[in-house]
Amino acid sequence: MREMTTHTIKGPDDFAAVFGASAETIARLATYETLLKQWQKAVNLVAPSTLDDIWHRHFADSAQLVALAPAGLRSWIDLGSGAGFPGLVCAILLADTSALSPRLRGEGRGEGRPRSPALEQAAAPHPNPLPMEEWGAGTRVTLIESDTRKAAFLREVVRAVSPLPGIGLEILPARAESVKTQVNFLLPRVVSARALAPLEKLLALAFPLSPPGTTGLFSKGKEVAQEIDAAKKTWNFDVDLVPSVTEGSGRIAVITNLERKAKD
Repeated sequence: MREMTTHTIKGPDDFAAVFGASAETIARLATYETLLKQWQKAVNLVAPSTLDDIWHRHFADSAQLVALAPAGLRSWIDLGSGAGFPGLVCAILLADTSALSPRLRGEGRGEGRPRSPALEQAAAPHPNPLPMEEWGAGTRVTLIESDTRKAAFLREVVRAVSPLPGIGLEILPARAESVKTQVNFLLPRVVSARALAPLEKLLALAFPLSPPGTTGLFSKGKEVAQEIDAAKKTWNFDVDLVPSVTEGSGRIAVITNLERKAKD
């Protein structure tokens, strides 16, 4: 697989250049950053070593998932949202009609290597930003976080950055295993997670929330190939590994057609 050119996002200007984000989106993320640093003093939201690198390690690393969402997205469910990564950042980007620059979407798609039909349809590069009605209008974003303090932080950020045009946001302070009857089944849908669990466990959490037409977007590191092999012992699925734009060894596992294997 060809390595994708990574970007160093040092702050708001770099983020705006790479993602094509509007001034309103940058202002929302700046507010998010301020609240994160304030709350970090009382609640362990992120690794302390990353506090001076929020725009790269957390905002950009989360935002890159939006370009891999299926067109016509109606529902995004984020498992173990923590401080809102990636789900809340993606919600903020989905509300931005100017976000997702052609440069970002067109790079690193692994031209010349086989890709799943689902990824070809969902993540094909576009010469111009897609209109809002194709990328996020009426999208319902559900953030699932069992830690009540982190859920309270998410509510505070949502209050501070609202309104988000075209986005309906809900925060469920519960474990992912317990919410399958509480969420909607709007399609197309994304289920996402970052730094939550090995892929085999992630798929078990995602499966009850993943009717046909769901795309899983899971940020993974250099051990992703081993995680895929382990997951395939229990699950059938199509997977495409998209290089991260923020970490050379990182990969986004794009999962479609998830099914539990029949027991022998």
